[in-house]
Amino acid sequence: MSSISFKPSADRVLVKPAAAEEKTASGIIIPDTAKEKPQRGEVVAVGPGKTADNGTLVAPQLQVGDKVLYGKYSGTELSIDGVDYLIMKESDIFGTL
Repeated sequence: MSSISFKPSADRVLVKPAAAEEKTASGIIIPDTAKEKPQRGEVVAVGPGKTADNGTLVAPQLQVGDKVLYGKYSGTELSIDGVDYLIMKESDIFGTL
């Protein structure tokens, strides 16, 4: 994967969503209008962490390369150099695969 110059702030992570499923398990091809948004992806950039109430920096638990699951409507879509990503808070991610 190529290096990305975008650096998220605070406890945010940049996720590259996995491709939407093209076929069902039984082999039926899904048209573009019926494809569901993917709910998994790969972390491509991580912010420095969140500042706690006492002023200490809480390091992020995720790291670049982690495969993650997130909510269907989590994050904000953005495009960097023609590639679509989602940016979201680390707490919006359910877990790693």
